[in-house]
Amino acid sequence: MARSALLNVMVQAAMKAGRSLSRDFGEVQNLQVSMKGPGDYVSQADRKAEDIVFAELSKARPGYAFLMEERGAVEGDDGQHRWIIDPLDGTTNFLHGIPLFAVSIALERQGQIVAGVIYNPAMDELYTCERGGGAFMNDRRLRVAGRTKLVDTVIGCGMPHLGRGHHGNFLVELRNVMAEVSGVRRLGSASLDLAYVAAGRMDGFWETGLSAWDIAAGLLLIREAGGFVSDMDGGQDMLDNGSVVAGNEVIQRALLKAVKKPLPPR
Repeated sequence: MARSALLNVMVQAAMKAGRSLSRDFGEVQNLQVSMKGPGDYVSQADRKAEDIVFAELSKARPGYAFLMEERGAVEGDDGQHRWIIDPLDGTTNFLHGIPLFAVSIALERQGQIVAGVIYNPAMDELYTCERGGGAFMNDRRLRVAGRTKLVDTVIGCGMPHLGRGHHGNFLVELRNVMAEVSGVRRLGSASLDLAYVAAGRMDGFWETGLSAWDIAAGLLLIREAGGFVSDMDGGQDMLDNGSVVAGNEVIQRALLKAVKKPLPPR
């Protein structure tokens, strides 16, 4: 595939940060880890990766604004563009030696996501997309899975953990979905969950309590792979309300119906 100059900038930043993460991945026991909250870790590796992405993108596109997991919002002079960045999505996996983590970079232009990159350095899998240009993994075009019955599907999810989310609501959602699908998976990295839906590895995905940097790149990746995404209310406010339901057209609609269904009375 021929990448635009803009996408090349994003790929270079993600891969440079990924190389830094790869070096630290084998040394997780030696990292100095601080606590941001219950069950929510941030490491030196996380901050180093964000510094690399910030420096690379600032140099390539001066004036663009940023929204990042660690630094938060950084205003820019441009007024039209904003980078949305998670330098290490799947920090807990990373710190436990589980090779499911990623650098996620999205570009928002006038409120619309127009380009995205998700890179898992442990597996050397690079997911890229531009609005109207399709979705790719290591230059191979992606399409969402074509299954049309929930009973045949494998569905990804995110699970609330200590100090996060509404555990009771999730258990209702999970019970509803478990009753209708072939399998449920929890990877521990929302950006990779969305990438796996775009690649057809999973048929759908749902989660609540997410941040914009977790999902911005993945939302465009799924759309460019022919998939559909909405929030838990069926709308398009995923970046603001932090909920997402994804799949192909039929499965996305059926999954949304399943997770919203109340449990029958006993």
